[in-house]
Amino acid sequence: MHLTGTVARRRYRSASGDRVLWDDELVGFGLRLRKQSGVGGNWIVKFRSRGEARRVTLGKTENLEAPEARAQAKQLLAKAALDGLPMRAKVPKVPTFEAFVAEFWRDYHRHWKPSTQKTSAGAIHRELVPFFGAMNLAEIAKSDIVRWRDCFAESRSGVFNRAVPVLSVMFKYAELLGYRPKGSNPCRGIARYKRELPERFLSPIEYFRLARVLEADESDHLLDVAIVRLLIFTGARSGEIEALKWRMVQPSRLMLDDSKTGAKIVYLNEQAEAVLAALRPAISRDLGALIFPMKTRRKPRNVERYWAAARRRAALPDVRLHDLRHSFASAAITRARVPFASLGKLLAHALPETTARYAHLADEAIAEAAERVCGGLAKHLGLRP
Repeated sequence: MHLTGTVARRRYRSASGDRVLWDDELVGFGLRLRKQSGVGGNWIVKFRSRGEARRVTLGKTENLEAPEARAQAKQLLAKAALDGLPMRAKVPKVPTFEAFVAEFWRDYHRHWKPSTQKTSAGAIHRELVPFFGAMNLAEIAKSDIVRWRDCFAESRSGVFNRAVPVLSVMFKYAELLGYRPKGSNPCRGIARYKRELPERFLSPIEYFRLARVLEADESDHLLDVAIVRLLIFTGARSGEIEALKWRMVQPSRLMLDDSKTGAKIVYLNEQAEAVLAALRPAISRDLGALIFPMKTRRKPRNVERYWAAARRRAALPDVRLHDLRHSFASAAITRARVPFASLGKLLAHALPETTARYAHLADEAIAEAAERVCGGLAKHLGLRP
């Protein structure tokens, strides 16, 4: 790249009229002044780009001061010099966390279930925006996550455990958009608070009391009683049974379209099949109809209200509907000796860690079995009467 042509020494008065320059003072960076007849002239830049001579007119002298013309010439020649060379990727302007929330929600929320959308929106606006809102999205570091975590140490550990996965998803999406470097998610390695999960297992006598209440209520609360019995016999979640439709009832199983962990199979034993069979004469056989509808027949039944009264009559005021699922798992391990892998499939756990919460029950069952085996051996060896 080089300049061509020469510039004669002519006087030039600046556009502001406060200075007189010689035009050769203005030459530099490929810039020259071409005089026209009368007053003024044009600023011209001449250079070679990819082997070809080029000439660009920047503007008239009466509209463009020499320093500004020189700056424009610099930019033009720098661009020509870099033409054809690898360029650094453009980095998008990084928003604040609060500004990113709207962009994230617009793109991402539709991929969550309605219930997840509701809980995630609450976590974002109640917990995340108040703390991270004014921070630059790219500058949020692991130390900031730790400081935020410490805010929940006293009594709100469960809130943190539910909010931090949402925050992690937001940072992963920020990486995809180029707002953060790949692999920079500051939530990685942040430990959740350990919580004592409630465990309530029904004893045989408690099952007996509950069965008597359900039998007494069957004539007046047919659908509610049927739901509770299916929860006892299948270990399913209450929402899965409440939203059940006849088309989902297949031989020996329920083929659920959706659940907490996605599509799911609930295996039916003889007792569960008997509950459903008893409902067929009384309920619509339309395959798309709800088995347990509200009175309007358009929404699934909510059994919580009935359960609140039924458990009191059974003298089980502390038993939640979800405890029927825990009790199913307990019976499978301690009485039926069901292996962990099979129990995970029965309960449709997405992660083995979820099934592992029942490990202590398996340990107790194994210890009991070991005691029986050793007792028998001791008797044969004459160590016991």
